[in-house]
Amino acid sequence: MRNRSIRSAVKTKVNKFRRGLAQDADDLEKLAVIAISALDRAVSKGVLHRNNAARRKARLMRRLNAARRAEETGSAGR
Repeated sequence: MRNRSIRSAVKTKVNKFRRGLAQDADDLEKLAVIAISALDRAVSKGVLHRNNAARRKARLMRRLNAARRAEETGSAGR
């Protein structure tokens, strides 16, 4: 039961980050930090394997960096 609540919290925070990407939120970095922190916390409690969390964090960062690049090219063309 404890693991389920932690896993649910991780999913919620990751989904908030993904929704922020879709809505072009201004605080994407903050949402990414919150999601990564939740993943790290789940690893420290033994809910997720460290490689699983590392893979998820890499995917989050890849999406964040792609959004930053898109934002820079979009604003440079204006």
